[in-house]
Amino acid sequence: MRERAALGSFSQLFRSTAINMAGRLPAAVPYGSKRRTHMARSHMTSMKRPEDAPEAFQSAWNTHDMEAFGALFHDDATFVNRFGHYVRGVGEIIALHRPIHETIYRDSTLKNELIDTVPIGDRAAIIHFWSRLIAGAAHPSGPHEVDTLILAVLTQQDDFWQIQAVENVTLTNPRTGEIVLRG
Repeated sequence: MRERAALGSFSQLFRSTAINMAGRLPAAVPYGSKRRTHMARSHMTSMKRPEDAPEAFQSAWNTHDMEAFGALFHDDATFVNRFGHYVRGVGEIIALHRPIHETIYRDSTLKNELIDTVPIGDRAAIIHFWSRLIAGAAHPSGPHEVDTLILAVLTQQDDFWQIQAVENVTLTNPRTGEIVLRG
């Protein structure tokens, strides 16, 4: 994985912890069913398999395109952000993210790294991935990094996958950047 090298010490830190599951990817499961989408897909956000989600999430975030970001999710998806704020519905997910992408995160980037994929049926899977937010000068605290662990549930309809639920857990104090791991 090319992202693995880009994350450097981020990955190295977690390789020594019990929560790291890297390297345990199961064999691909057969996919193929129906899928409904609320908006047109771009090549950037199309997910042909669950393992595409971290990169698609990263691409939509890094272009600050909230329509592309919203296209990753089912219409009735849920999202719990790193502060524990829960929203339901793609409109609410976009509404949660649009203001920060217009202000404090307008120059931010994400680097995501898939940890594992857990099939829970032919058309459903759970994925975990590391996510490193690199905040830029637009953030009130200035440039800094925030590491999180994301759990997502995806389901397939037609030839594409969408996110049904996301929970984002902060591994660093978002204000100081200090590592926060709970045992």
